[in-house]
Amino acid sequence: MTDKIAQSAEDVGDKVLAEGVDEEPIESNRRLFDGRAYLVMAGLSALYAAFHMVALNGVSISAWTGITIPFLPQFPMETWNFRIAHIAGALALGFLLFSAHFFHATGAPQRETRVVSILALLLLAPAFVSGATAISFVHMIHSGTLPQMGGLTTWAAFPGTEIYENEVWWFGIPLLIATFGAIVAGWLERRGRERFAASDVVLAVCALVVATYFIAIYDTAARNSVGTTFVPIGVAFAATAGSAMILELTRRVAGLALVIITAVFLIYTFSAHLLPGILAVQNAYTWQRFFGHVYSDAGILGPTTAVSSTYIILFIIFAAFLQASKVGDYFVNFAFAAAGRARGGPAKVAIFASGLMGMINGTSAGNVVATGSLTIPLMKRVGYEKKTAGAVEAAASTGGQIMPPIMGAGAFIMAEITGIPYQDIAIAAIIPAVLYFVSIYFMVDFEAAKLGMRGMRDDELPNFRDMVARVYLFVPIVILIAALFMGYSVIRAGTLATVSAAVVSWFTPHRMGLRSIIKAFELAGVMSIQIIAVCACAGIIVGVISLTGVGARFSSLLLDLAATSQLLALFFAMCIAILLGMGMPTTAAYAVAASVVAPGLVQLGIPTLTAHFFVFYFAVLSAITPPVALASYAAAGISGANPMATSVTSFKFGLAAFIVPFMFFYNSAILMDGHVLDIMRAGGTAIVGVFLLSSGVQGWFLGKVAASYLRLGLAASALLMIEGGLWTDLAGLTIAALVFVLQRLVQPKAGESIPVRGAD
Repeated sequence: MTDKIAQSAEDVGDKVLAEGVDEEPIESNRRLFDGRAYLVMAGLSALYAAFHMVALNGVSISAWTGITIPFLPQFPMETWNFRIAHIAGALALGFLLFSAHFFHATGAPQRETRVVSILALLLLAPAFVSGATAISFVHMIHSGTLPQMGGLTTWAAFPGTEIYENEVWWFGIPLLIATFGAIVAGWLERRGRERFAASDVVLAVCALVVATYFIAIYDTAARNSVGTTFVPIGVAFAATAGSAMILELTRRVAGLALVIITAVFLIYTFSAHLLPGILAVQNAYTWQRFFGHVYSDAGILGPTTAVSSTYIILFIIFAAFLQASKVGDYFVNFAFAAAGRARGGPAKVAIFASGLMGMINGTSAGNVVATGSLTIPLMKRVGYEKKTAGAVEAAASTGGQIMPPIMGAGAFIMAEITGIPYQDIAIAAIIPAVLYFVSIYFMVDFEAAKLGMRGMRDDELPNFRDMVARVYLFVPIVILIAALFMGYSVIRAGTLATVSAAVVSWFTPHRMGLRSIIKAFELAGVMSIQIIAVCACAGIIVGVISLTGVGARFSSLLLDLAATSQLLALFFAMCIAILLGMGMPTTAAYAVAASVVAPGLVQLGIPTLTAHFFVFYFAVLSAITPPVALASYAAAGISGANPMATSVTSFKFGLAAFIVPFMFFYNSAILMDGHVLDIMRAGGTAIVGVFLLSSGVQGWFLGKVAASYLRLGLAASALLMIEGGLWTDLAGLTIAALVFVLQRLVQPKAGESIPVRGAD
């Protein structure tokens, strides 16, 4: 797909039309099944996604038909059980779909390791032993033979009892042997890309065994002992196996960055009693207590999984339905028709298109791949350097994560953690999102002006009238926004928008019938695996923080810093949020940073919404912050530029955006908190401030600005405008006017006779 689009971008006389920009890229370790294997995996993926749609809307087949089918889930499901099933399904699908190693890019035959595959198959024996034991526990719990306590079945798994011995020898140890043995075998095993790996089948079985045990045990009084020394030993075994599988799947689908950070937190848990200062804890944590705590609503089953099992997967299904109706292609083509004629047109198209695509895409890097495959070659063609073209796309794609109403699922996690209504968060995000994209636009425009770039010709662009005639493709987004602000729940609004996407498709050549709907659910099931694994992995970190209390001690450190300077405390919080977010998808980055940094900011007296937006903003910006800038590296892969040079340039383009979160602290009107006139003045002066800061960074203020002292003056005037007070605004405008006058006196012919790049 990328080669086809890039080729069309290089043909000067051809009309540029986006095709397939919203299709999911095929990862280099994803298996590509065919025949019966494909039908099985497609069916399982579609059922997994459809299960969530049914469960979230409380639909019961038994209520519809009047027939109760054994083992059929009854909705609405109990919360913990739903989250356990959510994670188990993602683990099982993920291991079967994503290999532990990369396949040959050339499609060369895979050298198979039959001996390892046979040894891996032997691990099915302990996995089945553990599974049979878990099923026997289910029968025992529902047999009515166990005593009751407070209306719940007791689970007396104390040392010396038969239940304890069974949990250790017939459930826990076989489960760990199968899990860790299969993980190691997966690193060694090589199978063809179209074939199942034996080790991955074992891991899928282990994931289901863990879920069976947890659902059974957490239906008893044993749930009350989670996080204490009385937690059943089997819970610790199952949580250990489950955590190991989550870490392995995260490594396969999201890389090592989050896995390494999680490993550091795990090491800290068991060594904290040996550390000095604020990192120390009084008593060492045992293996049983920690892992009995982590697989609960204080960890893996907590806020991150709560969001991934509801809002995130719902909007992934929505995105899959939009993809089926080719709305992503329309978004990009509409952006080209609207902005392609402006100077440096493809760069401005990247801003527009990435904002539209990014709000329904959960990762900045994924957004870069989706739209950058078209916009980056075109930016290079009109005169942008390779690193600049990649940097513009990276910065624009990152901004999609803060674009309401969806905000790349970040708004839903914020609502879950803070308890603030989602609608309030979406409204508060409007001005920050505008400021971000306005700052990127100014940076891009001034770069194009300095280089004398042209826009694209009419014969190169989609016809604007044709795009307007198909504006009804925006209807699903409009319905989503309207439903949210009419008071519908997020789940109901998302469901309505998904249904409307199918309806709208009937007015396009890509009509969605039953087969297309099933295909959309299949795509959603596959697309959801990465974000679910990442959220579950972030849940392990949240579990460490909640058990050790390191977040509270970090808050006390921020309070001590604030006693010296609140600005210093905010700067320190910014650095920690960026550091924690490096190399991680936005949702995981924010979830971790919110657990560590946000409570300390709240204790400083900063309002909860402001504190969490501050953290969220910098967690998003970590995607373009060197040295680990995932979005920039993804863009460099398309542009052919040096990754580090691209990340530094994208940081420069987003520099104005790094100032915006500090505006939340000094002027809450930026978050729609205050009188209408105050909000309008704050937004207006902030835009002027962003304009001045971009002018200073790029050296273009209504003409070229060469003198460094004039650029510093523009930066100073920008900061005064951004601060938000009446007198500071007047001072900022005065300095800007003085710079303009001096510029004309010192450089009376600035901006004239500029050589044109990219001309016909």
